[in-house]
Amino acid sequence: EKIEDLLAELDSYIGLKVVKDEVHDLINMVQVYKLREQHGLPTTDMSLHMVFTGNPGTGKTMMARMMARIYRSLGILSKGQLVEVDRSGLVAGYVGQTALKTQKVIEKAMGGVLFIDEAYALNGRSENDFGQEAIDTILKAMEDHRDDLVVIVAGYTDLMDKFIHSNPGLESRFNRFIDFPDYTLDELMAMFDMRCESKGYT
Repeated sequence: EKIEDLLAELDSYIGLKVVKDEVHDLINMVQVYKLREQHGLPTTDMSLHMVFTGNPGTGKTMMARMMARIYRSLGILSKGQLVEVDRSGLVAGYVGQTALKTQKVIEKAMGGVLFIDEAYALNGRSENDFGQEAIDTILKAMEDHRDDLVVIVAGYTDLMDKFIHSNPGLESRFNRFIDFPDYTLDELMAMFDMRCESKGYT
């Protein structure tokens, strides 16, 4: 897909002004990075992993899917698919099983974006919790496959803040935060009108 077409689609989304501005800034930064690379100029390591914060229903999954397509278009990712999971898709009930389960999900996400919803639920609930094993496996994959895997974690603002700052590994890899505000009443009405119109209702 052409980046111009993706940007036009992004700008057509109702609301999300702050989010759209952040994404535009990020795209500009990536394009400059690519140009510097092509011209043999020095570049610093660029982290494209992100934390999406906000309430459910504010467009986080939709934007993660869009980011996968944008990164693919910019030549950052080789495939551009989105693999969406939550705690249950990563954590198993037995010792050693979680790493295998998480590894399978990572393999599916290679070349695209791994989107972990309610990621704070991975934080150890008890001593026998395997959430930490999932986190460690993901952090290792982010290091090993930094050229072809982007991880986006999402959830409620306060809980995600605690989650990221609970682990130095997470803190060092996730430094790009995008907050998704609730939609206004007018924006919700505009969405409703658009839905009706697209299905031929008056």
